[in-house]
Amino acid sequence: MFVRDCMTGNPITITPDTPILQALEIMTRRKVRHLPVVQDSKLVGLVTERGLLQVSPSPATTLSMHELNYVLAKVTVREALVKDPISAPPEMPLEEAAKIMREHKIGSLLVVDRGKLVGIVTQTDMIEALAKLFGLGKAGTRLVIDTKDRIGVLAEITRFFKERDINIISVVCVRRDEERSHLVFRLSLGDAKPLVSEIESLGFKVVSVS
Repeated sequence: MFVRDCMTGNPITITPDTPILQALEIMTRRKVRHLPVVQDSKLVGLVTERGLLQVSPSPATTLSMHELNYVLAKVTVREALVKDPISAPPEMPLEEAAKIMREHKIGSLLVVDRGKLVGIVTQTDMIEALAKLFGLGKAGTRLVIDTKDRIGVLAEITRFFKERDINIISVVCVRRDEERSHLVFRLSLGDAKPLVSEIESLGFKVVSVS
């Protein structure tokens, strides 16, 4: 899975001169927390909901409503602009993008292809991609098998399912330690519990069935 598979293409953009109040209204209406900032079709930065709120007047301000509205109308996103935001190419593996976001403690990555902004990928997109990877939302049974990490183990288990005409919707390998892994299968079955004894007779341990 790559960044291009889960990014939001053609993201909503604003200019550095966009009033903060307008930017916050766009975020609320479009249900986003990050907005790329462009000027003359060139990417110049990024603003976040948190950044905009930090430069907005405090709720405890002594300004009158008229004065507050005047200030909010005059202050632009330029005051909260994150210059040179970290970006990623659309062909970057999703796990690498997630690592960058974790290391830099950021909530999004702008997706740039040949110098052109083509999308944005956020933490929410990462979670949705993870859900898709595990086959969540699809009918079937989730089966978790504990196994020693060795060559051919996945082939043995998938052969077991094939021989019984059981379709594998998704499979994810989760390493537990240096020697063992959990294989998480989503199968096109209403109930996989009858298979547990057969699987364990092959030397595997079924951790859970749900």
